[in-house]
Amino acid sequence: MVVRFAQNDRGNPPGKLADAELHFTEGALDGLKLIGFGIWERRNGTGRNVTFPARQYSVNGERRSFALLRPVTDAAAQDRMREFILQAYAEYEEQVAAAD
Repeated sequence: MVVRFAQNDRGNPPGKLADAELHFTEGALDGLKLIGFGIWERRNGTGRNVTFPARQYSVNGERRSFALLRPVTDAAAQDRMREFILQAYAEYEEQVAAAD
């Protein structure tokens, strides 16, 4: 699996650094990608966060979201994926800085 990034050069919405996609390179998902991840600067300025793909819906006029990538049994699986994406983004930033 490879993570690809699209920088948020416009600064809108504020705090969003990039969009991320997971590109699958082997197995049954080979040749497919999962889009909809977002890399965000935390509001308190200490670190970064990853949001997962989600679908929005309304209940009694209230907007809610339904996560599309959820753990089967191990809730820590999302944390591992979040850390994987953040590590890949840190490496991406280093490559961009070295290219300048």
